[in-house]
Amino acid sequence: MTQIQPTVTPKLENPKFGFNQYAERLNGRAAMIGFVAALIVEFVTGQGVLTWLGLL
Repeated sequence: MTQIQPTVTPKLENPKFGFNQYAERLNGRAAMIGFVAALIVEFVTGQGVLTWLGLL
């Protein structure tokens, strides 16, 4: 059985630092998860997140 070799080498971009689409998308998703987690904590405990953490 013969293996087929790729005819074109994929062109990969150099890693970027700072503001870029991937970082913004990742930050947005993390913020959504954190917000939903805060809502769940408030719903389950009946207290706000700051009170639950002992800051108020």
